[in-house]
Amino acid sequence: MFTIKEFAQPKTIEEAYNTLVSKRNNAVIGGSAFLRMGSKKIATAVDLSKLGLNYIKDRAEHIEIGASTTFREIETSPLLINHFNGVVSNSVKHIIGIQFRNIVTIGASVFSKYGFSDLITALLALDAEVVLYQAGRMSLNDFLERPYGRDILISVLIKKNQRQASYQHLRNSISDYPIINVAVSRLDNQWNIAVGARPQKAAIAKKASEVLSNSFSLEHLEHYADIAAEELTFGSNERGTAKYRQAMCKVLVKRAIMEVLLCK
Repeated sequence: MFTIKEFAQPKTIEEAYNTLVSKRNNAVIGGSAFLRMGSKKIATAVDLSKLGLNYIKDRAEHIEIGASTTFREIETSPLLINHFNGVVSNSVKHIIGIQFRNIVTIGASVFSKYGFSDLITALLALDAEVVLYQAGRMSLNDFLERPYGRDILISVLIKKNQRQASYQHLRNSISDYPIINVAVSRLDNQWNIAVGARPQKAAIAKKASEVLSNSFSLEHLEHYADIAAEELTFGSNERGTAKYRQAMCKVLVKRAIMEVLLCK
């Protein structure tokens, strides 16, 4: 259970940021789905619902997703379903249940850098970018590698190109958190392999992606998967051991590469 002392609904992003940083225990809240699972005392809860950040827009060069957009809206968006083999929509459709996906927002999930996030893994494989109020625009990969800071995520940008992608995941049950998840994409001859729920936050398998891009051969799928599983670190928790995650990573990487090869 979490407690809130004061509640604010700013009408501008500047007002929201100033409220956020005015006290150490102030926090931005989205759907509050994951807050309910823990225990936290919030001085002032900053609600962004008045800022018009609930949208999925088709821009000239990219798709822009506002921070307050829910997982259900991402799951059912024709624009996202029809791009990148629907990998973004596919990555969220198994998360717990529709009621839950109706309140969870992309901004809260991405900014919190959740290790179990399905969505972050898919976005990382697509070379997505984030726009922050203070830090500005940067790649999602750079954002994930930055230390946590006081800022507000405004939107996520995905370049509109001919990238083909696949999302794979392993769960104990259909609505459970993932034991491991993988997203693979290809743009021309450039491949990108992202692995999440390790259970650490998602990361690019840089060496495997580079080898795959420079010397792709269908006969060497096992080799590419081995490189990805060996260069990343894995941990253990109640859902699986590090050794099991590493073994399943190889399976999912091969499966994802094969699915991308079949994409039209």
